[in-house]
Amino acid sequence: MMVKWISAMVLLVSSTSVWAVSPYIQGDSVSGGNVQGAATAVETKLKNGGFKVVGTYFPKSLAGYGVVVATDDAMLGEVGSVGGHAVLGAAIRVGVKADGSVAYTNPDYWYRAYFRKSFDKKEAAVKALQARLQDALGAGKGQGGDESASGLTNYRYMIGMERLDSYKNKMAEYGSFNEAVKTVRDNLAKGAGKTSKIYEVVMADRKLAVFGVSMNDTDNNDGEWIKRIDMQDNIAGLPYEIYVIDKEVGAPHARFRIALAFPDVGMGQFMRISTLPNAIIDTMNQVAGADKKSSGEAWQ
Repeated sequence: MMVKWISAMVLLVSSTSVWAVSPYIQGDSVSGGNVQGAATAVETKLKNGGFKVVGTYFPKSLAGYGVVVATDDAMLGEVGSVGGHAVLGAAIRVGVKADGSVAYTNPDYWYRAYFRKSFDKKEAAVKALQARLQDALGAGKGQGGDESASGLTNYRYMIGMERLDSYKNKMAEYGSFNEAVKTVRDNLAKGAGKTSKIYEVVMADRKLAVFGVSMNDTDNNDGEWIKRIDMQDNIAGLPYEIYVIDKEVGAPHARFRIALAFPDVGMGQFMRISTLPNAIIDTMNQVAGADKKSSGEAWQ
């Protein structure tokens, strides 16, 4: 009997560690017809649910798709207490389509990746956020592929590729947090690197900030590259981010961030955007006010 009990416990622990988690959750559909109307309906639902809408995004050359970006005060407190790269978890993204389809970022997936070893201590807060999102937007099936729960803690696409805290993320350093934030804000305002700002979340007391960035270059604009990997139905993976941690400006390496957002994309699909990691690095360096160029790393 004891042997059977131990075997059952081992199986339970093992199955928990490999539990698959999807990056997005399907919400209840809203009235369709055009994507702007669908986005407005989602904004209303979010606001009624106690969330703060901080931006909307309708990617260039991707008609019929959009993203509503929101924050949650309780989760911002948790993000601030973890600090560092967890600032990437400040925004909640909701993808919408012109037909009224809705899918939002799954807290259980994204905060495992961004909170890492701190996730266990924050799990109750993550579950509470998930419940509030379900109340506001509905709770359907997961979509967008999946990753094991344990694998998300120290995620990377494959051996040799970057993790959340890669040293390659750092782009510039300034004399103060305020100077770093002002530089990013000003560069986005003037369209550095053919970009524009979608949202910003600044937690000055924690010296943390994150900005959602629209990439508007003709060849590498967000609408074009997401179509190349056929992931437009998972539009909530956008937009890309640039962040400030204390005095440093950085951005998640593309080979981490894109793979995390689209885990069901294979290497063959990623090779369709083989030049994109370099393009993102160069673009974000311009937004950060840095003068360095990419090191030539691509999907390979």
